[in-house]
Amino acid sequence: MTTTPNDVLIRPMRDGDVPLVERLSSSTYLDLDQRTVPRSWPEPAGRSPGRAEKWVERTRRQLVTDAGGCWVAELESDDGVELVGFAVSLTRELMWVLASYGVRPGLQGRGIGRQLLEAATHHGRGCLRAMLSASRDPLAVRRYHQAGFAMHPQMYLVGPVDRAVLPVVEKTREGSAGDLDLMNSVDRQTRGAAHLGDHELLLGQYRLVVTDTSTGSGYVYVDGLGSPQLLAATNRRTATRLLWEALASSDPLVNVDISHVTAANAWAIDVGMTARMELHTAGYLALRGMRPPAPYLHHGALL
Repeated sequence: MTTTPNDVLIRPMRDGDVPLVERLSSSTYLDLDQRTVPRSWPEPAGRSPGRAEKWVERTRRQLVTDAGGCWVAELESDDGVELVGFAVSLTRELMWVLASYGVRPGLQGRGIGRQLLEAATHHGRGCLRAMLSASRDPLAVRRYHQAGFAMHPQMYLVGPVDRAVLPVVEKTREGSAGDLDLMNSVDRQTRGAAHLGDHELLLGQYRLVVTDTSTGSGYVYVDGLGSPQLLAATNRRTATRLLWEALASSDPLVNVDISHVTAANAWAIDVGMTARMELHTAGYLALRGMRPPAPYLHHGALL
């Protein structure tokens, strides 16, 4: 445990903290979205109950597997002790990942975030590579850059999928826990480290589609709207086939997202533009000791 110059205590996260941290993270991210969203766009909304439930489930699991990477900042006030910051990180093989990180609006720039990040990165000592998904917050981006991360701009595509352009997709199937070895192997080829137990979590939250042929292997987790949540493949042709399969499950009247697209994954832009979706930019993929993974669309927290 450490104390910041602002008398804020940095301590390990406990299971009872997780619902409070989820609410803090939701309000922190919403505040950022409200400050940075283009004026012509709809007003940002907070995290939905379904997404909040997944956040809590994921973080509680990380407290079991990576307790040393999960930290909170608490401040004693006239109303008692309250949580004002958090950092959730994990290690997978020789990869360190910052899953979630934030400081309560109004308290940024006072050293709280720096100490939280230092505590979380200590969990990744000895790792050769590191990944995190950075927002558009200039203060956070500067902090990551100072920590040795290279910034790679991210894009995303959004909109309903034009059903007239959907191709016939072959050689894909529904995945299961029996595909864990296959998926971990693809992870190592694309990002340099397997997701390991993260796959078990994702299997309980999303539909899994897998392909494994003589010309390529890969997988994609798909949410109920048809948006890919994590995609990895051994080549671009296989990745393209998986992305089209995900989009084919969407409702033609509902907006779908293809998120976390770097310039190294232009194949995903080709698919989204062909499907008549809109292309936008949002934040950065911050990397240390590695190049942008490809063909790969990372998960927002598990990367």
